[in-house]
Amino acid sequence: MLRQIEGSRAVAEAVALCRPEVVCAYPISPQTHIIEAVGVLIKSGRLAPCKFVNVESEFAAMSVSIGASAMGARAYTATASQGLLFMTEAVYNAAGLGLPVVMTVANRAIGAPINIWNDHSDAMSVRDSGWVQLFAETNQEAVDLHVQAFRIAEELSLPVMVCMDGFVLTHAFERVELPEQQDVDAFLPPFEPRQVLDPDDPVSIGAMVGPEAFTEVRYLAHARQIQALARIPEIAEEFEERFGRAAGGLVTTYRTEGADTVVVALGSVLGTLKDAADAMWGSGSPVGVVGITTFRPFPAEAVARAVSAARNVVVVEKAFSIGAHGILAGDVTLAVSGLDVRVDGVVAGLGGRPITEASCHQLLEEAVAGTLPPLSFLDLDTDLVARELGRMVAQRRSGPTAENLLRDLRTIGRGADTARAAAQGGSR
Repeated sequence: MLRQIEGSRAVAEAVALCRPEVVCAYPISPQTHIIEAVGVLIKSGRLAPCKFVNVESEFAAMSVSIGASAMGARAYTATASQGLLFMTEAVYNAAGLGLPVVMTVANRAIGAPINIWNDHSDAMSVRDSGWVQLFAETNQEAVDLHVQAFRIAEELSLPVMVCMDGFVLTHAFERVELPEQQDVDAFLPPFEPRQVLDPDDPVSIGAMVGPEAFTEVRYLAHARQIQALARIPEIAEEFEERFGRAAGGLVTTYRTEGADTVVVALGSVLGTLKDAADAMWGSGSPVGVVGITTFRPFPAEAVARAVSAARNVVVVEKAFSIGAHGILAGDVTLAVSGLDVRVDGVVAGLGGRPITEASCHQLLEEAVAGTLPPLSFLDLDTDLVARELGRMVAQRRSGPTAENLLRDLRTIGRGADTARAAAQGGSR
């Protein structure tokens, strides 16, 4: 069914089509619309049988999800940003126990300072927890990835996190093709858990494991992720056969054939990068785009194949490892280590800063010319940074950085306004 619908509501509808039996979450922007919509569907009786559990925190939301999944129920939750950090201990536990919980992360920056806008720092903070992480480029893909996520999770007994850019996707109204219930039922069979807590046959889960077996436990968690690398593309192919559209898989490619420069990214920024690549082709500079849908497990071989013919690889990402390098850029660099290709990382869109086609076009021109540094920050206000660094050298008690920057911006703005007013007064 084709509908003009908000991204959050579309995801809620898709989740309901997957027939979860227990849903629990704690509200936090920009995830709230998703879980509100799911709650309405449960209360109305459209999603039944399903229990909505009101909890007091994100930690409790994941804990309830763990308990429900361990009892053999199909469990779902959603969160964002600080909420994901609050549930981190339980996030690791869900993966360590091999429980197929599905969670939506409406990606949002992590404070301090407080910022409610989009980047990928929240999902990146738990990238090594053992969850499968899928990133959606569009709201249509977000819908389709949720349907696939339950299938992946339950076949492999792994939790799956579907990441969609907060506000950019969650609050955008777009035309989305929602699946029919009978098609989802045919694609996603009833949940048959590998492990179930049974009061009549009691066992312990999550018990202490010492040095004698902990390495093997972690290795097997890694092995399950590697199994997912093989199964995820197969499930994506089955989805395309059933629903008639491509979605999911490991990576996507756009105009990479014959491209000397390839840009790699996650999420909604791929649309802007494709527009910039089109413009580059129009000006005689062949540039391709590779989108990574499955970030964990990392599809190193697929990435290497996708960029193997390129001379330059530019990784654009909405998070980075402070004091080191770009997170995605580091993974891509390892993936192409045997190829004769240069990898440059560009950090962009932090805290919701717009990533414009003009800025992307400029960075691609620099990449083609070979003038990009190994790590750069798109549209960085170097004057603003220099003022704060100078203040930190001159004053021991220089004050909080974030507030200083905002004060500087207001001062600069007032100066510009004063100059503009003087110019206008002189012209009259």
